[in-house]
Amino acid sequence: MDVDDVTTLFALLALLANFGAVALVVVWLCGERCRRVRGWVSDSALGLGALVAGVATAGSLYLSEVAHFEPCELCWYQRICMYPLALVLTVAAVRRDWSVRLVALVLAGVGLGLSVWHTLLQRVPELEGGISCDPTNPCTLTLVEKFSYLTIPSMAASAFLLILLLLVVGAPRSQERT
Repeated sequence: MDVDDVTTLFALLALLANFGAVALVVVWLCGERCRRVRGWVSDSALGLGALVAGVATAGSLYLSEVAHFEPCELCWYQRICMYPLALVLTVAAVRRDWSVRLVALVLAGVGLGLSVWHTLLQRVPELEGGISCDPTNPCTLTLVEKFSYLTIPSMAASAFLLILLLLVVGAPRSQERT
């Protein structure tokens, strides 16, 4: 598989994450009518979140180490949020320990905000104000674009959003107010 094939696979996974996010919002809005589905989500949320974070982490490492795409400054900040999520959620899933929920919510929320901002900068470079964080590797540079809208930061946003929703919708009743 070449880089184009792999980035297409990542884009398809991002689409799947987006569909999963929509499904989680529907489950959340259904409330008690979706009790059975919500129970399954609660049982699977930490493991699914760990899987999403692990795939996103592996994908970012592939893009930098195999495809040789140099991460910009905002990409590094997104990695700072995603990489610990992969580890924390994996340990939490194995231990079935929801006590990491607040930390994971903060990491996913900050990562989502950074990803959305990065996506906006790619679409509207003028938002950067003419001062690039790195003139040789600006955050406005789009290295990958699939399906006419998915870029690397928007794929990261898809992962962060799905993780965030898994942690919100999947939380056991005792954790919902955390």
